[in-house]
Amino acid sequence: MAETDLTKLASILPDRGCLLGIDLGSKTIGLAISDPNWVIASPLETIRRSKFAKDLMTLNRIITDRRISALVLGLPVSMDGTEGPRCQSTRQFARNVLQQVDIPIAFWDERLSTSAIQRLLISEADMTRKRRAEVVDKMAAAYILQGAIDMVSRR
Repeated sequence: MAETDLTKLASILPDRGCLLGIDLGSKTIGLAISDPNWVIASPLETIRRSKFAKDLMTLNRIITDRRISALVLGLPVSMDGTEGPRCQSTRQFARNVLQQVDIPIAFWDERLSTSAIQRLLISEADMTRKRRAEVVDKMAAAYILQGAIDMVSRR
């Protein structure tokens, strides 16, 4: 497969199936999963990053075990809309995944997703800093995936 536009994702999949949302960080990878009908995104887990091959093995196991139809990667676009080094790194990660796994990948602008989740966890959930650190990445992945799902469902 290849990178695809999020709006075209539904048309290239034989059936909807679950999506895997990914919040790619330098130390961790936050994961979230959608239901098969693309209504709701739920936090799944956080992977502590290591070598790419090991990270890919973990991702591939999740893709297979959960019958994931496509990936939605958060794209860390700058506030002014430009793509900097973090975007380049995310796009390279996607290209590396595509060399090993046959799955469509779409991108979703993740601006402020982590900070929005941090505010939510502080104000609504009143979580300690340690507990927030444990859940923020998978919650950010769910935030990213839910935004993508909502955009697709509006079309």
